[in-house]
Amino acid sequence: MSKNSICLTLLILIFASCGQSKTSNENTLATIKDTKILQYAIEGKVLYENYCANCHQKDGTGLGKLIPPLNPSDYMLADIGRTARIIKHGQKGEIEVNGVKYDQVMPSNPRLTNMEIAQIMTYIYNIWGNKEGVIDANRVGDYLQEKSTAED
Repeated sequence: MSKNSICLTLLILIFASCGQSKTSNENTLATIKDTKILQYAIEGKVLYENYCANCHQKDGTGLGKLIPPLNPSDYMLADIGRTARIIKHGQKGEIEVNGVKYDQVMPSNPRLTNMEIAQIMTYIYNIWGNKEGVIDANRVGDYLQEKSTAED
């Protein structure tokens, strides 16, 4: 086999494998039919990857017994409003997710706007088998207000 045919074979293999390595997150985004949900989720995916994926991982599986998973997460599904408050204000103290105890501080994200939190939440609540629909900025504002009212 000549160098040219080896290079050509390698190029064909590389191009053939392109597009087959989509993550389950991308495949799930592709299945969202509602354009508003999809718009929020696409923006949310970028924000999630910038603010959340370092600890919770791109696929939402967390980091062993250090960082809890979001995929799947009974804790996240149990209280959507709490998720908004945790994203904005962080969380301290022990929690239990899927029967496993975690006691790692989650830092706050005070610079995230209600819209950005809504986009992240729409993303995480509409992939990995979840179907919550759009979580808009007004709803996030209501969730965040619940916390400040509860603290007064």
